[in-house]
Amino acid sequence: MALPETDLLRIRLWARERVPEHLWDDLKVEADIGDRHVDIVEVRPPWDGLGGHSRFPIARLRYTQSTGRWVIYWRDRNLKFHEYKRKRPMKNVQALLGYIETGGDPIFWG
Repeated sequence: MALPETDLLRIRLWARERVPEHLWDDLKVEADIGDRHVDIVEVRPPWDGLGGHSRFPIARLRYTQSTGRWVIYWRDRNLKFHEYKRKRPMKNVQALLGYIETGGDPIFWG
């Protein structure tokens, strides 16, 4: 199943704009795209300068083609995702991204 290209562009742009470009050596937010979902991840350089960048999942957006709706998932301490019940599935992925950013729930950004 293909994710809507327009929505993927919106998600990528939203992620890129979370952190000012002059800070990208220290922190980025990226979108990891799967077959039916997109993971929003925080990317940081290795703390010791030796290993690869750490990629910490913040949220997941899952798309259902039959309904054309996106659903937010939150991540628990074991890195397992669960459906976020406080926000209903929506066709407008931009509204869900806005909620992740400014919805007032620390479950996403702590």
